[in-house]
Amino acid sequence: MSELKGQATPEQIEAWKKKHGKVFAVKVDGHIGYLKKPDRRILSYATLAGSTDPIKFNETMLNNCWLGGSEAIKTDDDLFLGVSGKLAELIQVKEAELVNL
Repeated sequence: MSELKGQATPEQIEAWKKKHGKVFAVKVDGHIGYLKKPDRRILSYATLAGSTDPIKFNETMLNNCWLGGSEAIKTDDDLFLGVSGKLAELIQVKEAELVNL
């Protein structure tokens, strides 16, 4: 397996995990980027930005969750559009139960 453009060292990935908890990798066309899980502030900002321009939601998520990797993912339209479909998977919603007492 050849190295991906933007590949981080195992030490860097561990440092990100210690600082941010979960770390995700997104791979597209020989490039890799690393993302943290979005918090409420990021989700609110992305949702507001996306209310007038759906692409802005993905840009906001990518830019605010970005930890490192190949900058081409953020600047090349083809690579950006390739990862855009995966960004919603960063939002992990727990199942809640509402009980009428």
